This record gives sequence, structure tokens and C-alpha cells, in this order.
Amino acid sequence: MTFSLAGRCGHTGAVGAVIASASMAVAGRCLAVRAGVGAVASQSTTDPRLREELLTAMAAGRPAADAVTGLVSRTGDVSYRQLVAVDAAGGAAAWSGDRALGLAADVRAADAAAAGNLLADRDVPAAMLAAFGQRPDDSLGDRLIAALRAGLNAGGEISPVRSAGLLIATSVPWPVTDLRVDGDDDPVGQLARLWQEWQPQAESYVARALHPAEPETGRPATEPPARPATGGP
Repeated sequence: MTFSLAGRCGHTGAVGAVIASASMAVAGRCLAVRAGVGAVASQSTTDPRLREELLTAMAAGRPAADAVTGLVSRTGDVSYRQLVAVDAAGGAAAWSGDRALGLAADVRAADAAAAGNLLADRDVPAAMLAAFGQRPDDSLGDRLIAALRAGLNAGGEISPVRSAGLLIATSVPWPVTDLRVDGDDDPVGQLARLWQEWQPQAESYVARALHPAEPETGRPATEPPARPATGGP
């Protein structure tokens, strides 16, 4: 009950993934990213453990396609799963088991791969991939949101979508963007609104983490020490 896309920005090297589903907490169960390594999704009768296995394989130098092929060859019950992966070099892979839920499809191209199950239309992943590639100079987050909107507009899944998420890694070890919407009548629209609010702030939080003593927005680089309390007025 899910459609997703993993993508890479060729200009910045950022990697990310976007997802929507009728199921709750879909981003928390299905998506994972690692800076300098790649972005992945494990979905359709989801096994969250597969995400880390893919990232670990890519971190060891295996391209996305090899990481997915290797995982499929050694994993039990993999016929129930769907996998999506993009590596730090822009290699992409997607795989759908023959027992993936309902109507399942996947597509891939340079810098992106998309997949979906229990789809209302087989062309949903292709619509997502096309939207992601239309404006390569836009920010990765904008492109991922455009892909998710395109998937929904192409039919999405057979059940009403209630959950969505966006995950992006740049050059620091943690995901710079981790936005999720659950239990909402318009989770894709709400996610897009959250992204527009978060995008201008994202880099400032990275700067605060890396350089907490540097001045920002006119604040002095170091705050004066607090004066000790006295007993007088």
C-alpha cells in the first residue's frame, strides 16, 4: 500500500527518498538514508531490516544494483518485498517480488528509482520518475515532493493515502530533513507545506550543530557570562 522514490542530486550529492501510503508511519518503517552512501526504501509487507543491509552494502562500495541483487539472492521471504535504492554515484535499482502486494511496479533511471504496490495504476512509479527528472536544477526536496505529487495524481494506490514522509541526507552524518505526516486526509499536501516551511531553516540547524560559537542573525559569537545572583535588591 505504498509508492516511493529514492533520488540523488547530481549538483550537491545529496540523497533522499519520499513515500506515501494508506498505512501509518510509512516513512519510519520504509525509508533510510546515509550521507555519502545513498537512499533506500524497503516496502510491501515491509521488513525494515533490509534498509540497513542495503546501505551497508553500498557503504562498502557496492553499486545500488549489486546491493539489491545481492540482498535478493540471500534473503528469505524476499518474494513479498519491494526494494528501491540509489547510491552516491547516482546508480539506481528497484526490485519487486512476485508476491508483492496487489498491482506492483518499479522503474529506474540515472539518479532515481521508484516503486509501488497495491497501485491504482501501473504507471504511478513512471509518473514519479518523470516528475523527478523534469527540473534537475531544483533542490532535491522540491524534486522529491514533485515526484510524490505526480504519483498521487497518476492514481496513487487503491486505498486513500493517509501517511507520507520525506528524508534527505547531505554532507553531515544525520538526516538534515526528516518530515512525516500520519493520519491526515491530505498527507502529501501537508508534507509539501511542511517542506516549504522547513527548507529555509534546514541549513541553519546544520550550522548550529557544527559551529555553535559562530554568530548568527546578529547574535554575538559568545554570550557574556551570567552575573551571579545576590541577596540584595
